[in-house]
Amino acid sequence: MDYNKLCKDILNLDAKVRFAGVCDETGEIRFGGQREGIKNLLTPEETKKSNLQAMARWGLRNALSPKVGKGKYAMAEYEKIKRITFPLDLDHLLLVTTEVDAEHVKVIDSILKQLGE
Repeated sequence: MDYNKLCKDILNLDAKVRFAGVCDETGEIRFGGQREGIKNLLTPEETKKSNLQAMARWGLRNALSPKVGKGKYAMAEYEKIKRITFPLDLDHLLLVTTEVDAEHVKVIDSILKQLGE
């Protein structure tokens, strides 16, 4: 899968999508990035720490998957953003942030279709 194209397509889904990126097991963003003109809320170090925590949470979800099924996505809503994560493979996560007033169900459904879910 072309992760750069995936991230670009996600940014083009909706103007309320702030960020679409793929991180690896080190927490580093390897593909994609922030929508032009949007200010980062976290420092690069905070972003990496948050990504590592997301990878760990997906590891726990995967451990439960034999009983509950494979996880498709996880979402958290904060006061300033919504953050949605999608597992891509064992070493990569797709991270998407939107404005709080974004229609997240529409965004999630579109991304799942792109991922073949």
